[in-house]
Amino acid sequence: MDSSEFLGFLTSRSSVREYGNEPLTDDEITYILDCAGTAPSAGNLEAWDVVIVTDEDTRIALRDAAYEQDHIRQASAVFIVCANYVRSMSKYGEMGILYAVQDATIACTYMMLAAHARNLHSCWTGAFNEDEVRSILQLPQHVRPVSLLAVGKGQPPAALTERMAIADHIHHDGW
Repeated sequence: MDSSEFLGFLTSRSSVREYGNEPLTDDEITYILDCAGTAPSAGNLEAWDVVIVTDEDTRIALRDAAYEQDHIRQASAVFIVCANYVRSMSKYGEMGILYAVQDATIACTYMMLAAHARNLHSCWTGAFNEDEVRSILQLPQHVRPVSLLAVGKGQPPAALTERMAIADHIHHDGW
């Protein structure tokens, strides 16, 4: 893939919030996880973990915890990507908290792009009640849910979302 193909790949991805009921295959899930495993991480500690939810009752509970965002229930699977503080703090102390969140967000980004590469659709969801998600999934205290990544075969939007001009994001040598 050359650089123009890569940019086209990135710009053709969009968040999808309407899904059919076709389950993901084990191969699709494995591919998504294998891609996440290649993500860079602070100190190569890979301070992220993922809970994969395909059970409908659990997806309904997660939907409720995500302020009734129904794409969480509709998706074939939801990958709850978590920061594992202990793994990172063992080397970096308090800064490990930030590094674990960064590791989790990079891994989730790779998962989202891996789904796109397999002609699947996804939606990164960051709006959720953290305590409810923690309770539903029985997460240990040192693990923080960072994102709910809904994945499945969906209905992409008719048009891609407009983006800000890159120049509006850029500052040289300071703000």
